[in-house]
Amino acid sequence: MTAEQQAVLDAETRDKLLADPGVILADRDLMRALVAAREAEVGDNVIDIRGRAMEALETRLDRLESQHESVIAAAFDNQSGTAVIHRAVIGLLETADLAELVDSLQSDIAPLLRIETLRLVVEPDPAIPGLPEDAVVVPEGAIGRIVAAGRRTPRGDDIVLRPASPITQVMHGRVVASEALLPIDLGARRPRAMLLMGSADKTRFMPAHGTDLLRFFAQVFRLVLLSRLRP
Repeated sequence: MTAEQQAVLDAETRDKLLADPGVILADRDLMRALVAAREAEVGDNVIDIRGRAMEALETRLDRLESQHESVIAAAFDNQSGTAVIHRAVIGLLETADLAELVDSLQSDIAPLLRIETLRLVVEPDPAIPGLPEDAVVVPEGAIGRIVAAGRRTPRGDDIVLRPASPITQVMHGRVVASEALLPIDLGARRPRAMLLMGSADKTRFMPAHGTDLLRFFAQVFRLVLLSRLRP
C-alpha cells in the first residue's frame, strides 16, 4: 500500500481493519469492489481465479438463502393452516345435534377455515330422515359424477382440489373460483356423502396442494356426523 493510499484511511479506521480484517469479508459490496479493483489492475488478459471462485460462492449462497427463506415460509404456512383446522375441528365438536352440525358448516366453520362456502352434500336415504335445510341432497350416483366432473374415469374417494366447476355452482350458492371435494365414507349401509368447500381465491384449492390437513378435517367431520346420526 502506497503512502497516498494509506492517506485515504484515517488512523482509527486503519487500526480497526488491521485488528479485525474479517469485517471486510463479511461485507459483500466491499468485497466486490476489492475484486473489481484487483481485476482492473491485472488487466483483461489475466483471469483472477480467486475472484471467480468468490463469485460462484456468492451465487451459491444467494441460492441457499432463497431456499432457506422458502422453507421458513412453507413451515409458517403449514403451522398457520394447522391452527385454522384445529379451530374448525373444535367448532364441529361443540355442536349438539345433527341440525346444529349441518347449520354450523356455513355459518361458523366456513369463516374459521377462511373460505366462502362449506356444504354437506348427501345422496338420499330413508335412514337419514329430516336433514337440515342447509344440507344439499342430490340424486343417487350424483356425487360420483360431481367428483369426476366430466372425466371418463372417476377420481375415486380421494380429496379433489380444482377450479370451481359449473356443476357445483348451484350447490355453493354463490360464485366461487376454486373448490375442494372431500368424500365422506359413512359405511356400507349409509348413503354417499361429501363436504364441498368453495373459495373466491382461485389459488386456494389447486391440484398441486397437499391434502393432509383437509383429510384430517374430513375424518373428524365423519366421526362427528356418525355420532349425530345415532338415535
